[in-house]
Amino acid sequence: MQKTYTFVLFALISSMLFSLLAGCSSSNKPAAAKAGGSSSEDKVLQYQSSPGSVSFPELAADLGYLGDLTLDKVSNSVGGPESIQLTATGDIDFGSAFNGATIKAISKNVKIKAVVGSYGSDENTYIGAYVLEDSPIKGPKDFIGKKVGMNILGAHAEFLVKDYLRQEGLTEKEIDEVILVTIPPANAEQTLRNKQLDVIIFSGIARDFALERGGIVELFKDTDVFGGNFTAGDYFFTEKYIAENPTTVKTFTEGVAKAIEWARETPREEVIARFEKIVAAREGNEPTANLKYWKSTGIATTGGVIEDKNFSIWIEWLEKNGELEPGTIKAEDLYTNEFNPYAQSQ
Repeated sequence: MQKTYTFVLFALISSMLFSLLAGCSSSNKPAAAKAGGSSSEDKVLQYQSSPGSVSFPELAADLGYLGDLTLDKVSNSVGGPESIQLTATGDIDFGSAFNGATIKAISKNVKIKAVVGSYGSDENTYIGAYVLEDSPIKGPKDFIGKKVGMNILGAHAEFLVKDYLRQEGLTEKEIDEVILVTIPPANAEQTLRNKQLDVIIFSGIARDFALERGGIVELFKDTDVFGGNFTAGDYFFTEKYIAENPTTVKTFTEGVAKAIEWARETPREEVIARFEKIVAAREGNEPTANLKYWKSTGIATTGGVIEDKNFSIWIEWLEKNGELEPGTIKAEDLYTNEFNPYAQSQ
């Protein structure tokens, strides 16, 4: 059964955490740094990063697009749900997550608001399902009773698998018999090759590196299941942080939006070279070899401008899945484009 002890425990913990987080948004920074006008606004943004990769805020900082703002990495990112939790408690100032996970958090009264796109899927950058070349899994019915590995439950990968199976005609009972397993992206390929998992859901550098080694084939990808290119996740702040630091949020959003367009318009080789320079300058000897697999921003709109459909598709999904009461969440309440200069031209 899909609803294993791991899944149930994850759901219970997430529910309790979101309930607790709804009433608190503390910060480790002095109150004086958070209150008042732009002169007293927060200028040091604490955040999470991923080793060996470059996020749009990090690119924006390197390009000089963040003005007087400084980024302060506090830890490595584990996933969207953790990013939401840490942002809500004030342990970090901004986070990024799959929009479906953000909706679930906001439905639990976590007060965060999206301001600019963070990642997405297009013809070059996407999330897909992969099996070994000699796998007996060829279509949706073959998933029944099989183990499917993904980085985290309750986010992009789970939505992808369930929507694919539903669109292909599987019943909810049959879908419940698909076993979803959490596996770190770094271990996904080897776990599949060792036949400990039957299918893996992954993307980006890890996926391309695995395909280059051979023996792995693609079954489907999210751009097919969800109907084309789309922005899947956004950067967000708490509503409290935005109210207390509007100039900071504006500078951040403008910088990230400009960085997205720089990456979109600059020749790929130059983008990769810039990423390699940024990673090489960090402490800890982070690897740079995998950066050569970067292909595109994946973000569907100019400057990461947010659209209703970024959220409405997942609202509908959660309602159909019985995880969200119909009509309780409206897409337009989950984000703002007021700080994004590209919003006026779209």
